[in-house]
Amino acid sequence: MEYTIEVETPDVLPEYGKVPIAFEVKRRFRIERVSNGLGGIRLIEEAVNPPYVKDYDRPDGPERWARKPWDLSKWIFLGAFLDHERIGGAIVAFHGDGLNYCEGRRDLAGLWDIRVRPEDRGRGVGKALFQQAEICARIRGCTQLKIETQNINVAACRFYERMGAGLGRIHLYAYATDGLDEVELTWYKDL
Repeated sequence: MEYTIEVETPDVLPEYGKVPIAFEVKRRFRIERVSNGLGGIRLIEEAVNPPYVKDYDRPDGPERWARKPWDLSKWIFLGAFLDHERIGGAIVAFHGDGLNYCEGRRDLAGLWDIRVRPEDRGRGVGKALFQQAEICARIRGCTQLKIETQNINVAACRFYERMGAGLGRIHLYAYATDGLDEVELTWYKDL
């Protein structure tokens, strides 16, 4: 499969959002605290019954990011194309006003979003996008890449592990106000 990766601008968000990010949740990591956490934390992979679909783009897709008080001009937008057809993309966020995703650090870049068309998943497109995101972060002087996902996205967790990222934070209550039965898992990759 011969594809290209191109740097784009924020105005591509409507087209970018046409690449589905939804996936079927069949497995999750159950978080088990040993001795209330003093003995460590275990992530135990288990089946989800019944499976369900998770779509990070609901309700209104990536276009909503342009309506936030964030300076998207500082971000890097990557598009993956096969024969001029968009098959994936990634967005790298940097320290900026109105958004604390990079924890106030100028040396930390955030992999804000990464997506590959379902029929093209497992073909190296995600790996190529991730590697290009690393390059972009290094060029901007960053020493680390941060990636957030949830315990219900086992495939993403396995992917980030394969890319050399390490689990740096488990936030058990990140979605408590949203009423979601999910745990935030934050990964970090030294660049």
